[in-house]
Amino acid sequence: MTINILVTGSSRGIGRAIVERLDCDDVRVVGHRSSAAEGDDALVADLSQADAPARLWQAALDRLDGRIDVLINNAGVFEAAALEAPDTAWSDAWARTMQINLTASAELCRRAVLHFQRNDGGRIVNVASRAAYRGDSPAHWHYAASKGGMVAMTKTIARGYARDNILAFAICPGFTMTGMADDYLESRGGDKLLADIPLGRVADPAEVAEIARFAALQAPASMTGAVLDVNGASYVR
Repeated sequence: MTINILVTGSSRGIGRAIVERLDCDDVRVVGHRSSAAEGDDALVADLSQADAPARLWQAALDRLDGRIDVLINNAGVFEAAALEAPDTAWSDAWARTMQINLTASAELCRRAVLHFQRNDGGRIVNVASRAAYRGDSPAHWHYAASKGGMVAMTKTIARGYARDNILAFAICPGFTMTGMADDYLESRGGDKLLADIPLGRVADPAEVAEIARFAALQAPASMTGAVLDVNGASYVR
């Protein structure tokens, strides 16, 4: 049977690598991006808007003939909110980051769980971050908080719905060679940050995509609730 998969944030970096890694005969993948691009048939939804997750889910169902088997939440933003910023700017940055990184993912997870309960189960793969466990820079409290929430949500789903054959996994990359990571490495002094990674390099998106493929298609049911680290041993638990 063909496996139908929705991947959010698939226009670049980890998301694009996940879609490419899932490209095989027995998988149908629908990607998502925040704005339209010529030649890209991904579904378009601005997840900073409260009604976007519901519209995206329905559009994916329409594209995939009414059945989704796997949801991969990868969409996210990494935007600074300086401690000294004006109150409104700081609060707005928190609200935007939490909406895109956590609330939109939660909305999609909710719809996935309800859908899976009617269709003999399914899988959720949430791409979180190393920051969920070790925190992030002083300008990124909100990013770390959103990813910590994503991990806690994944564990809750795994515990609550395993009996319905609904499996949930979280992936926690460290620095990965994406546009967001490139900018951050440059702004924070790349060599110093690399010295904190025992492997001596940041991860390639293809490495994260390989783990996402495993979680989406092959991970045994008893692994549900697992959090999979991809950080070159820069943070171990």
